[in-house]
Amino acid sequence: MAVDVIMPQMGESIFEGTITKWLKKPGDKIERDEPLFEISTDKVDAEIPSPAAGVLKEIKVNEGQTVPIQTVVGIIDAAGATAAASAPPPAKPAPASPKAEASKPVVAAPQQVAPKPAPAPPAPAPAARTAPSGGNGDKIRSSPLVRRIAREHSIDLSQVPGTGAGGRVSKRDILAAVEGGAAQAAPAARAGAPASAAPPAPSALGEAGVAREKMYFGHYEVQPMSVMRQRIAEHMLLSKRTSPHVYSVEEADVSKVASLRAKNKEKFEQEAGTKLTYTPFFIRAAVEALRAYPTVNASVDGTNVVLHRECNIGIAVALDWGLIVPVVKNAEEKNFLGLARAVNDLAERARAKKLKPEEVMESTFSITNPGVFGGLFGLPVINQPNVAILGLGAIEKRPVVIDDAIAIRSMVYLTLSYDHRIVDGAVAHQFMAHVKHTLENWSENIL
Repeated sequence: MAVDVIMPQMGESIFEGTITKWLKKPGDKIERDEPLFEISTDKVDAEIPSPAAGVLKEIKVNEGQTVPIQTVVGIIDAAGATAAASAPPPAKPAPASPKAEASKPVVAAPQQVAPKPAPAPPAPAPAARTAPSGGNGDKIRSSPLVRRIAREHSIDLSQVPGTGAGGRVSKRDILAAVEGGAAQAAPAARAGAPASAAPPAPSALGEAGVAREKMYFGHYEVQPMSVMRQRIAEHMLLSKRTSPHVYSVEEADVSKVASLRAKNKEKFEQEAGTKLTYTPFFIRAAVEALRAYPTVNASVDGTNVVLHRECNIGIAVALDWGLIVPVVKNAEEKNFLGLARAVNDLAERARAKKLKPEEVMESTFSITNPGVFGGLFGLPVINQPNVAILGLGAIEKRPVVIDDAIAIRSMVYLTLSYDHRIVDGAVAHQFMAHVKHTLENWSENIL
């Protein structure tokens, strides 16, 4: 029996996915729930388990291709199908194969460029293209992020061709429209210019507008960006275009925290069953400061400021293949042990590609830790739609002056990148002073 392997829907707001890697090849045996392939979406990377045991018969969507959800990406010959195929009676199911053949072009059409069944794709294509432009703006299929970008850049979504499932306007579509708006002004400005003044053709320019021959020289290797790296690039560019970044730096004495961790590290792991890191200390300090200065725990929606009651803390996790920001939801409700368990669990599952899309959404504030790699401090880019992100430097013992005497203390630099549209320097420094005070006067029990 043939079992279809489909592109799953990884969350309510996700309508397509990119296959980044097949973990099996045609002819390989596979068990039910064994990882079969890896996908990347706008939200998260994940391993997709096999829906049945058997043999991978066919791969319909190759690595690197992006397809809508529910698309058949492969076929598994379920366990026992081989034996059944050798018997005379099962020969009759052959007529059923035309059905499968008939349905294959319809499902696979969106991701195929020039397959055999060329006549079939035109039918669904018009429907996908006309859906966004028909009707009023309320009926256009798009995610909240896409609608927010459209509002910020005064773009009419009904004029943006949707390439997602069912004509849905994806983030890639709206970002292309944003860039296209700036590009359209250039030809008009050059209309009256002499031919000699015309710039190089777009195809001759790189991403930064630099002539390609000035980018490709000497000995070099070209590596295509992974899907995750492309998403990170889009998100960072969007943040820089959206938020006027300002930075504040503070230095904190974390000797008390460092001593507490050193004394209780082994006991904590034995009794709590999880590692004791510095991260939950900083999360607790940040949460206390966010409650004191709610403007830092906010988002901007046009001319409105959205003040969040929950403190959902995004924690940047470095991966071998990129970066992801899982979210500790309702951090203000958790005690120290709860924060430690939540952070360690999210980090472990992020590295194992086991996160769910909802676990990387709805952050209200973010923390990143370049210090774990030895960085003295960094100036991180704000994780939209947050208005601030806290950067943690390396914890180092340094000589400091205390009561007119030189002492050795465990010190750390803290940096806050904030959106100057709603967070002023005074508020930012008051926030940082609160974080510093909490760390230097730590009083909470950790067990």
